Amino acid sequence: MKKFVPILLAVVALVVLVYYYRGGSPSPQQVSERTYIAVVSKGFQHQFWQTVYAGSKAAAADLDVDITFEGPPSEANYDIQLEMVKAALSKKPDALCLAAIDVSRLNDSLRAAQAAGIPVIGFDSGIPGAPEGIIVSTASTNNYAAGQMAAVKMFEEASIKQRISAATPASPVVIGVLSQDAISLSIIDRTKGFADKLKELSEGIHPGAVGISGHASFTRPAGGETVVNIKILIPATPEYSDAQISARNMFEDTPNLIWVFCSNEGAVTGLLAATNEGADLDRESGLYKNITVIGFDAGISQKQAVRKRYFYGSITQDPYQIGYLAVELAYRVIKGEPVEAIVDTGCKFYNYENIDTPDIAQLVYD
Repeated sequence: MKKFVPILLAVVALVVLVYYYRGGSPSPQQVSERTYIAVVSKGFQHQFWQTVYAGSKAAAADLDVDITFEGPPSEANYDIQLEMVKAALSKKPDALCLAAIDVSRLNDSLRAAQAAGIPVIGFDSGIPGAPEGIIVSTASTNNYAAGQMAAVKMFEEASIKQRISAATPASPVVIGVLSQDAISLSIIDRTKGFADKLKELSEGIHPGAVGISGHASFTRPAGGETVVNIKILIPATPEYSDAQISARNMFEDTPNLIWVFCSNEGAVTGLLAATNEGADLDRESGLYKNITVIGFDAGISQKQAVRKRYFYGSITQDPYQIGYLAVELAYRVIKGEPVEAIVDTGCKFYNYENIDTPDIAQLVYD
């Protein structure tokens, strides 16, 4: 009996030590069943990903699960992300949340996750082109709806209705769209969403007289004479310098240009470079004071343009909800609950009035 007591005490001490080391609950059963979700993003240092991380942590706290969150230094570090995914899977998580940089490099790891029974949840841009049946759900922005929001917000500004109403076939007005490329699905969807919604709203003023022109991928002629022309410009390359050239040409060579929508941060960067960092859009004295711009995403220069009212405002994705919903979806899948294939993480409009409010400030990254 005397020998048994020290042994028993040693066992108890070991159990306590394991409990505190693992950060689990007092019950050994709860420790062994604690849910662990691995989250691997496309980056880590950028404020956008830090906000995604904040959302993921909040979801983990609310759901009482453990997570790890990691990403490479930049979105060009394909091989680093691959190693991170491999390392995450080696820990045998209950689920993997992934925003893939290059899916082709990750296919073997994704198949390994499937073979191990580890469900994979995509987030942000998701995992497009992944082997069929591996991705259970994706938490991402509905970019078509985001483009529609830009058109709706534009139409809330009183002067645009006045200027569209005053347009005639002899003097049609033009709303420009500057999109960085016609390859990225997110940019294509935003461009289509904006053009489709703006056409619908403008048709309410000039039925059958609204056309979409400028790029073959989006062209839709008006039913009759064009009174409102939605002109979509795609630069020669995705480089911001080509976006700058396209923006300058649009401003200088487009009579009756009244509004411009930039569908992503790259397009915004090019437009700002073409307008003296937005100063040419100043409502009082700017060279293009009669042209109003609405942007997309954030970044230091765009935020400054919004604060100075060079831009009417911009649309931002919601990186906090991207992180939160990714973890929540993973948790629901682990619990055997049904989930939708695509879950919209939402977007918000910001302008000089609300850009610094708490609910917007965390979403408009530098």
